[in-house]
Amino acid sequence: MKALRLVAPHRPLELHEVPTPAPGPDDVLIRVHAAGICHSDAHYRNGVAQFDRLPLTLGHEVAGTVAALGARVRSLACGQRVCVHYLATCGTCAWCAGGHEQFCGTGQMIGRHRDGGMAEFIVMPAASVFPLPDEISFAHGAVMMCSSATALHALRKARLAPGETVAVFGIGGLGASAVQLARALGAGRVFAVDINAEKLALAERFGATPVNARATDPVGEIRRATGGRGADVALELIGLPQTMQQSVRVLNKMGRAALAGLTRQPLAVDPYYEVINQEAEIIGVSDHLATEIPELLRFAADGRLQLAPIVTRTVPLDAAAINGVLDDLDRFGGAARTVVEIA
Repeated sequence: MKALRLVAPHRPLELHEVPTPAPGPDDVLIRVHAAGICHSDAHYRNGVAQFDRLPLTLGHEVAGTVAALGARVRSLACGQRVCVHYLATCGTCAWCAGGHEQFCGTGQMIGRHRDGGMAEFIVMPAASVFPLPDEISFAHGAVMMCSSATALHALRKARLAPGETVAVFGIGGLGASAVQLARALGAGRVFAVDINAEKLALAERFGATPVNARATDPVGEIRRATGGRGADVALELIGLPQTMQQSVRVLNKMGRAALAGLTRQPLAVDPYYEVINQEAEIIGVSDHLATEIPELLRFAADGRLQLAPIVTRTVPLDAAAINGVLDDLDRFGGAARTVVEIA
């Protein structure tokens, strides 16, 4: 089968011919029809993360059809449309049993610790595979498995309550989903912060108040628009120290800043004025949970989460095309979300 592989950091991805994997007794072999391209993939190519082994097939946003079942799998059927929770975990440790499988000691993320979905086939444990409703396309189902799922997890971690004000920093794939999901969860007002006019227009289409950080100080603008209160919940989805600082500084008293953007750079805060005196919280957001996927699929199936305006480009399973998308992501440009379509 064909697979797009990271051979070494700081080098373009390469298309290789590799053996088709065989499912174990509790696994599912999936014929991949769509694989999302995430900003994390650009980080991986740039050497931000360390890898236990290379080459490695990238891609952690996957949807397709069941091609073969392990001997003990009864929950799925061959030919069924599915999407993939990107963590393969043991299911029995204290973290898994407690509903925090992202901390499983033997857990593996596809496209990071084990081969991912930018390939014609992928093997995953059946517990990580979910039926994909007919109302949701493969492309949309794939993108939901990271950007939308992480956005929902961030809002859940931030304990968004109905009527609260939300500020979303970064209107890429995560941010465009976060704006919609915040409204679906009952947010009173949602502010969308970015420097890209097209992305801000998309957020406004979803009911957010756009804030162009290229033209104004977003913290000051959001405080002005809220009578000085600021936001009850702020999501940082970019991974820059500046926007992380802004997500803290924009908070109302007892506000919560949920940080999901990836960076290795330190975050500077004023402990007294920005955190202690406000009783504010800074919350880390790591991945998402399998238990959140059914709710996410319901939001998409009933139209409260719309992916068509977010998935704005598709490319084939081609090294040059996908490396070009990653180049765009390095510049924080390009389409809101790009999906690899595989016949």
